[in-house]
Amino acid sequence: MNWSALEALLSGVNKYSTVFGRVWLSMVFVFRVMVFVVAAQRVWGDESKDFVCNTAQPGCNNVCYDSIFPISHIRLWALQLIFVTCPSLMVVGHVKYREKKDSQYSTSHHGKHLYANPGKKRGGLWWTYLVSLIFKASFDAGFLYILYHIYDGYDMPRLSKCSLEPCPNTVDCFISRPTEKKIFTLFMVVSSAICILMCICEMIYLICKRISKLIKRRNEAERRLFAQQHEMTPLA
Repeated sequence: MNWSALEALLSGVNKYSTVFGRVWLSMVFVFRVMVFVVAAQRVWGDESKDFVCNTAQPGCNNVCYDSIFPISHIRLWALQLIFVTCPSLMVVGHVKYREKKDSQYSTSHHGKHLYANPGKKRGGLWWTYLVSLIFKASFDAGFLYILYHIYDGYDMPRLSKCSLEPCPNTVDCFISRPTEKKIFTLFMVVSSAICILMCICEMIYLICKRISKLIKRRNEAERRLFAQQHEMTPLA
């Protein structure tokens, strides 16, 4: 997976993000992608090879491994990182569309511009940005739930019981480096939770800022109307 290409695409999002958005992007690339690439892949690289059950029955190890690990943590996290970063591309794509539209308008209207700043979060771009935050938080929360549901929590047991065929009876199965894997699992869970919190904070910030602007515009409109009415009163 080409993480550098993904980082290059998303680096442009910083230009259109709030402070919370920049913190979110830093969390994703520093605490999640870097840990995933540098450390987590190595920790989970031997999970199938070093998974051992106390039986010599052919096929028992494979069946028990598939039952205990329906999907690898490392592959689930890779999918999670792809899903949570894709909504940011919606914002980049919308800005590029506005820039192209503004360029075409400027060419046909003798240098006049359709947008004062194509990257400013106004109108449709504001909604696109808000929807991207909802998607990012939802994807992170969804993957946390999937991880919790599949493995009955975020723990990494040292010993697991398995009684599936072709195992002759209930056998004990052991995974390699369970403590290290548990630490990485909790780290990724906590970092995901912080990213969700950043998205929620950014949504609240955007909505409050939008409401504040609407109230300010309404107050200004009321003041102008009041001033116009008082200017017309002496004439009447």
